[in-house]
Amino acid sequence: MSSTAVSTASRLRLPKWVVPAGVAALFVVAYLVFRGTATLPHDKEAPQFLAVTDLREWIDDHRNDNPLFLYFLNYIRLFVGWLYGLFQSVLYALGWPGITGVMGALAWLAGGRRIGLAAVAGVSAFGFLGLWQSSVDTLALVAVSVLLSLVIGVPMGVWAGLSGRVRRVITPVLDVMQIMPTFAYLAPLALFFHIGAPAGAIATMIYSIPPAIRITALAVSEVSPTAVEASSSLGATRRQTLFKVYLPLARSTMALAVNQTIMMALSMVVIANLISAPGLGGDIIRGLSRAQVGIMLPAGVAIVIMAVLLDRTMMALAHREPHARSRRLDLVAAGVLAVAGLALIPVLPKTWPDSLTVNFVAEVNDAVRWAETSWYGVTTLIKDLTTSALLNPLETMLTSAPWWLVALAVLAVAWRVSGVRPALTALGCLLAIALLGVWEHTMQTLTTVVVAVFVTLVAGLLLGVAAARSPRYSAVQRPILDAAQTMPAFVYLLPALALFETTRFTAIFASVIYAVPPVVRLVEDGIKGVPATVVEAAASAGSTSGQLLWKVQLPMARQAILLAANQGIVMTLAMVVVGGLVGAGALGYDVVVGFSQRPDFGMGFVAGIATVLLGVMLDRITQGADRRPSPRKRTST
Repeated sequence: MSSTAVSTASRLRLPKWVVPAGVAALFVVAYLVFRGTATLPHDKEAPQFLAVTDLREWIDDHRNDNPLFLYFLNYIRLFVGWLYGLFQSVLYALGWPGITGVMGALAWLAGGRRIGLAAVAGVSAFGFLGLWQSSVDTLALVAVSVLLSLVIGVPMGVWAGLSGRVRRVITPVLDVMQIMPTFAYLAPLALFFHIGAPAGAIATMIYSIPPAIRITALAVSEVSPTAVEASSSLGATRRQTLFKVYLPLARSTMALAVNQTIMMALSMVVIANLISAPGLGGDIIRGLSRAQVGIMLPAGVAIVIMAVLLDRTMMALAHREPHARSRRLDLVAAGVLAVAGLALIPVLPKTWPDSLTVNFVAEVNDAVRWAETSWYGVTTLIKDLTTSALLNPLETMLTSAPWWLVALAVLAVAWRVSGVRPALTALGCLLAIALLGVWEHTMQTLTTVVVAVFVTLVAGLLLGVAAARSPRYSAVQRPILDAAQTMPAFVYLLPALALFETTRFTAIFASVIYAVPPVVRLVEDGIKGVPATVVEAAASAGSTSGQLLWKVQLPMARQAILLAANQGIVMTLAMVVVGGLVGAGALGYDVVVGFSQRPDFGMGFVAGIATVLLGVMLDRITQGADRRPSPRKRTST
């Protein structure tokens, strides 16, 4: 081709924004023409809802004579129930002196004096808050769930770390398990395992097992090949290499897997109360149903203390050098603490004395009412402005648009952002939602998710950029992010409910607080990961601070930012659905109603499936964007 033809073609090349703008204009015209047609209104008496409810009734009637239940599912339920009863009986037998002494001793051995004394204070706080029995029940449920997760997850993780084929097979399964909002586990488990502690433990196990598998697989796969080859050359068998090379070298990372499994389990045990799992979740659910922060706050504080205590103990154990365990002073101090606690069991009452509890429910409720009265103008303005400017117009557009137009829009966006395969996956999920009969409520949930994700990404980008460009600000912000990521999801409903009462905006506010920390971390790490030589070259070429950010750091941190968007969407979706307890409505409300009202079980079950499909749709779009090569790379090839 001649140079004249090339220059002519380059002059005729359209700007990048012309085609997307033209497609968007076509969609706008189609919406204006077909608005209000081919909509799918919600019908709580839909045949598929009634069919699932009838299925539950049939299962309940044949739970003890159907072979699947009689010889398989019932035995699983009985075993998990027996294991929970065993842990609960041991903890009750130890009483508060024994639990305090043993927990303090274990923490002292793991992390030294500071962690040990913090454990003693933390366990004692359960009693001071008047939640000793609920805290013990939660500890037993977490112990059972974590034990089952590790017994299954660690061997699978080791297998996946040693075999690339196994890793490729289980990765999609783990992706779906982590995308699924926590509510989605509850309906099928209530269907097959009834309700109570066993079903709660199994739900918690399913939620907490993916990090155990993923991190263990990562730890094993990163073991030095040189060490493995040296072991094989010395004549070690595969079993000897596994136990004497792989596992010892992967020990610290596998301790992180245990830590993350515990944190996920603590986050889930609260939600598991919706299927009558015992523990602190009952106080939080009761406070939510009555819109009383005073009932929720002590239980929320107890869960945070439990999470921080277990997190710090496991992290100290993971980072402690092997020779440090043999320090005689720590062993003696821990032994004295454990013996003292056990020796006091027959002397002191096993339950925490009521005279040593503190009740501040009334004071907290009074403070919340004062805050609502004092800040009513500000909080109402924020809530009303967001609702009128963002929520209502977007919801009206999504619910009044024809279903086929929304499907085409999703297909076009996914194709443009991520490619063909993610686009087809997203379209399939959306069509399945339409067939399930929950289209209208899914569009309402999508509205709250979109608004929450928008606010989350804006806040995450601002805070992440600020932390990446200021080491001093990053040092101040990091412990706040650590604490925020340690707390279970339900705790974020406390400030949201106190400030905004029970509305859709309450769920959005809580989801933003919940999802911002990982977004901030990923954005900060992505910008800090830009090579220093590139930054110095741009600075030496005369780039200003703003040009350096917009033209160098943000484009080169594109993958980290897209991963942050992916994580923000997944976490926001999970939290917005939980927000059905505080006025979010739509799919979250359907799930809650399905658990609380037996005739609506089918609607709640289907709503849980629709939530999973919505999460998979949004996740695949952003994951595809993360894996897709940048435009510059595509052009160069």
